[in-house]
Amino acid sequence: MIEDTSSLPAEGEITAVAVVARGTHDDDVDRLFASTGPLGQAVGGFRPRQAQTEMAKAIAEAIDQQRTLIAEAGTGTGKTFAYLVPALLWGGKVIVSTGTKNLQDQLYSRDIPTVRKALSAPVSVALLKGRANYVCHFHLERTLQIGRMTSREDVGYLREISRFMKTTSSGDKAELSKVPETALIWNLVTSTRDTCMGAECQYYQDCFVIKARKEAQQADVVVVNHHLFFADVALKDSGVAELLPSANTIIFDEAHQLPEVATLFFGNTVSTLQILELCRDVLAEGLSHARDGADWTQVVFQVEKAARDLRLAFPQDVVRLAVNQIAPSSVFFSALETMREQLHGMSAVLERQAERAETIEQCRTRAVELSYRLDDWNSAPAASTKAHKNAKGNDAEDEGSVLWVEAFPSSLQLHQTPLSIAPIFNKQREGVARSWIFTSATLAVNNDFQHYASQMGLWDEPAKSWPSPFDYGRQGLLYVPQNLPQPNSPDYTDAVIDAALPVIEAAGGRAFLLCTTIRAVNRAAERLRAEFEARHLDFPLMVQGEAGRTELLDRFRAAGNAVLIGGQSFWEGVDVRGEALSLVIIDKLPFSSPDDPVLAARIDALESKGMNGFMHHQLPAAIINLKQGTGRLIRDETDRGVLMICDPRLISKGYGRRIWQSLPPFKRTRELDVVQAFLAVRAGGN
Repeated sequence: MIEDTSSLPAEGEITAVAVVARGTHDDDVDRLFASTGPLGQAVGGFRPRQAQTEMAKAIAEAIDQQRTLIAEAGTGTGKTFAYLVPALLWGGKVIVSTGTKNLQDQLYSRDIPTVRKALSAPVSVALLKGRANYVCHFHLERTLQIGRMTSREDVGYLREISRFMKTTSSGDKAELSKVPETALIWNLVTSTRDTCMGAECQYYQDCFVIKARKEAQQADVVVVNHHLFFADVALKDSGVAELLPSANTIIFDEAHQLPEVATLFFGNTVSTLQILELCRDVLAEGLSHARDGADWTQVVFQVEKAARDLRLAFPQDVVRLAVNQIAPSSVFFSALETMREQLHGMSAVLERQAERAETIEQCRTRAVELSYRLDDWNSAPAASTKAHKNAKGNDAEDEGSVLWVEAFPSSLQLHQTPLSIAPIFNKQREGVARSWIFTSATLAVNNDFQHYASQMGLWDEPAKSWPSPFDYGRQGLLYVPQNLPQPNSPDYTDAVIDAALPVIEAAGGRAFLLCTTIRAVNRAAERLRAEFEARHLDFPLMVQGEAGRTELLDRFRAAGNAVLIGGQSFWEGVDVRGEALSLVIIDKLPFSSPDDPVLAARIDALESKGMNGFMHHQLPAAIINLKQGTGRLIRDETDRGVLMICDPRLISKGYGRRIWQSLPPFKRTRELDVVQAFLAVRAGGN
């Protein structure tokens, strides 16, 4: 939706835009970020920060020269305002992309309106989300008619969604708080790229996705997220495709997430779940529109059986294997061939009946696409190191791709993943001159941007870093306990809990325990529950998975003395200020699993060039991830706390020094009594 601009100044009024048109950008930025400037007058609690002002100048220069800039800004710098001010004043058509929906909503609802009002900048703003966020008229009506509800709860949710559709102007499911965002019913009332009828749909003129895209085309500033941005670049499916040609400035906030997100979309994936969903729709549409055209139950049964047999080729619950790790004699390959044959057979049946209904034609198109992707995956050379053209038509002239299989309890995914996204992403940036800004609190390793730049193909682009304004030497303490076993020890998590308990007691709860695996989360929760009860410690315990992230964080803040145990989703994008969080415990250094097929292939590719895979890839990636976890502790000038990293490799390994030198400059200790004395002084004390 485009935000209303009716309250903006009328023509002839003196605005910040008119003023900044004169003189240099540096002078203008100094004035705008001064305590007496428009931000100081309009934003409560605004204080000039040199790092913020300098960052804004660098971004203004990059925008002015239509250049690329990698901009790392430490926690508390105020990077959002640092890029919004020059973007709103000089950026032209601007796309701002975020790593999370939370930041996307915050920018659209709070930060951009605040800056726009302070600067009196007459710009229109639109929020664009992926199609799965908008209720689809066609699929809602179809679900109401067919009524494929699996629970009474879904029936109630469907009723709420039906009421919502009579009053909403956006169709955005985020506006309907009565139905949880994770409710399965949303899958039946929203569309995907595969299930959208497009211009053939009877509701095309009323489509919320189309409306959102049109509003985004007309707006001066469009807020998206990384998944949406790259889904469009790879699939031409999000509406950003129409925005890019006219965009003058592209800003990626939380840019450290880009390599992983881009890898996801520049690769190819086909899953048995997609095939089973197709089967569900083929059966429904065949029986509805062409009951006499085929034995639809039998046609669908054969494909469903083949999909399930393919999953059962791996008896384990969870599997991640490169295709060259699968034994040639494995039933997987024969099951895959059967799956391809059955899907081709169903496509042929749909071909003969397609003219009887648009929905059958759509099912045929989906079946052909899935067949093509299965064929493409099956025929690609395993662990290829040659250039290839993937199923989305992207030339991947890089080190090639890795073929791998991922099994979940009820589905199997076949992946073709590029070893490097750099050449693919560089091609997306070619052509029209525009400014590209990449910003985050964690892009460098000890002020070295080489790892990030090489991942994104930004080798020769300028990179700058601005330090946090926080007094880390006074506000924080880094504690590495003594006598812990090696992280691969079977009793390692128990040893972490034994070391952490006296520190948690000293902190009065008020702690995050960040783990690198879900298994560690569960074991830590089991131990802490027992220990709190045995020691009569009244610290509320919150565990990832027992409730949604937002609910857990709200409960954590409200309790004031809680302990929260979380995995990767709590390492970043979490902001708890004040005394509610005074201790962050990290169980071990967050190295990616060496069993990961893509990581193993990337390391092989680096080492084939004479480079050290660990030092050039695994270590920098772990440091950036660790910096994110560390950033949960000090969020404000008055915060005070202890960062406890339990991994003995931080001290015993030669690379440990490189790690802690990349972290905030906390005082350091290995003595428990020093930690207890530090925690005895509450935040704001001396």
